[in-house]
Amino acid sequence: MPKKYHIDIKEAPARFVPVGRSTILDWEGGCLRCFKCVKRLCIYDAYNKRDFDATRLADTIDSVCKNCLRCVQMCPGRVISKKENPEYKLLGDSYWTADIIVKQSEMAATGKIPVSGAGYRGPFTGPGFDSMWTDMSEIVRPTRDGIHGREYINTSVSLGRKRQNLSFDESGAPVIAPLCEHEIPVPMIFAAPPLNILSENVLKTFALAAENLGMLTEIPVKNWGDFLTPHLKSLVPVMGINDVDAWADLIAKVPMAGFVANEVVPDDFVEKFKARFPGTLLMVKIPADERAPRRVPAFAEEGTDVMCLVADVNGKGMGENSGKFISQITREVHGRMVDLGVRDSVTLLLQGGVALAEHVAKAVICGADAVMVDLPVLLALECTYCGRCNKGLACPVQLENVNPEWGKKRVGNFMAAWRNQIIEVLGAMGIREIRRLRGEVGRAMFFDDLERDTFGRLFGKKKAVPASEGANP
Repeated sequence: MPKKYHIDIKEAPARFVPVGRSTILDWEGGCLRCFKCVKRLCIYDAYNKRDFDATRLADTIDSVCKNCLRCVQMCPGRVISKKENPEYKLLGDSYWTADIIVKQSEMAATGKIPVSGAGYRGPFTGPGFDSMWTDMSEIVRPTRDGIHGREYINTSVSLGRKRQNLSFDESGAPVIAPLCEHEIPVPMIFAAPPLNILSENVLKTFALAAENLGMLTEIPVKNWGDFLTPHLKSLVPVMGINDVDAWADLIAKVPMAGFVANEVVPDDFVEKFKARFPGTLLMVKIPADERAPRRVPAFAEEGTDVMCLVADVNGKGMGENSGKFISQITREVHGRMVDLGVRDSVTLLLQGGVALAEHVAKAVICGADAVMVDLPVLLALECTYCGRCNKGLACPVQLENVNPEWGKKRVGNFMAAWRNQIIEVLGAMGIREIRRLRGEVGRAMFFDDLERDTFGRLFGKKKAVPASEGANP
């Protein structure tokens, strides 16, 4: 029996004091000078542990306080209160919210799944991946011990082309041509994030983490350095179509090489690549624009091993698809390939908008085999997505100087938490292999489909969202 895949969790505390959701206001004006102050009764000893962070010029009590509100309720002078931290509200943007940023960092520190859902009073639908609900009809059957213990749920995925048929020689013996495949234990590949922070230490962290987890990480060749050479078996160099000759020696040594197909691709590019590098998977990254449903099947028929649909960091498509979310575009591409009978001939990845573990499962339901995770990996390293690096300003958490060994632990913990959440979703759906979830749109409900089927006959088709507004479906 093969060994079960498992990610060891190693505690890796944050280097900087995290931004708390709420803050304590303790003005001391009107203090009654009680003999036994409620601050001394804090069960978390928050007032004694508080310090001053000279880097962020902030009181550290917000990161120690557990929001039990005991001091607020028991103070007879009512001089202690709690308010929402204005600094917390400024984190991220409308898609990469403060909750997402902070929780990724917490998962990276402990490897534990954040508790949420109790007392939830928010909307039950929203843009992007929040517009679909997964089928949890089996949630009452498997126990937690079953999911994480006796009943093994497989999250591995094979990258590369699948055998379409069997052929036989004159004697009737099967002729089996070798296929170039690479298996990864989780349906995720690290991708280069859209931030100007890819220092040597950051790339080294990505490489070490991928190697430790048995995964792959994308490395743009413009950031390549000799320090990456010891980790070639975990690297996916990405380059332009015209850079093959310049990087031929590297391509021959890595399991997969990626190419950005924004430009015109020569007709014989795929054929020549496969003939020149038979042991290296060919990945082609194309924009998730209106041409994607036509271009992906065409590349698949030419022999490309892996295709990747690339949306922006918020998951919005490009070109005429800027009003669509990546999940909708993936469904269109997957459906088109099924109709043409070429779906199993290529591995389909998507990149952009994957911010939570549940998004991975939803992406697979929409037709992807796996996803490329970009920004969440940086969030695990304490990035706050402030965007200062893209403006040439100093990183407030000094990400460029991150210790690769510490970063390897953080990324490992983060991936352990995400994988456990994916297993929870699969267990609740009664599915024992992530591969069986691909394209299972019948195991989910889509808000757009429900809205169209319910109200479409009464009010007609939904008006198209102008591309300039860029709203998600």
